[in-house]
Amino acid sequence: MKRKDRVGELIREEMGRIMHEELHDPRIGFVTITHVEMSDDLRSARIFYSVLGTDKEEKDTVKAMNSAVGFIRKIIAEAVGLRFAPEIFLKLDKTAKNAMRVNQVLESIKDEHKESNTDDQQE
Repeated sequence: MKRKDRVGELIREEMGRIMHEELHDPRIGFVTITHVEMSDDLRSARIFYSVLGTDKEEKDTVKAMNSAVGFIRKIIAEAVGLRFAPEIFLKLDKTAKNAMRVNQVLESIKDEHKESNTDDQQE
């Protein structure tokens, strides 16, 4: 495993702890840190997270997370112990939400197909 991957995993774990123990902003909903991408020189970290909740809760969480970037960077710098505190870029990861939407569409198609087959058999 490359150093940038190890540092990324360490930052992902630390972000989970920060979300649970350090950030007390009521706008922040149920957040999961999905993954972290580090630059090769370890000077920047793109932290991907997902939010479980309504669109409004998602928007509120994004605003709160973006306003906390400086605080998050400070805590991560202390915890990780790199020579330079990495620049933090927070990115909303909608993969899970999109997967749920696709699953719902597939289920509705499946239900329609069952109803269609049931109607055909009754005739």
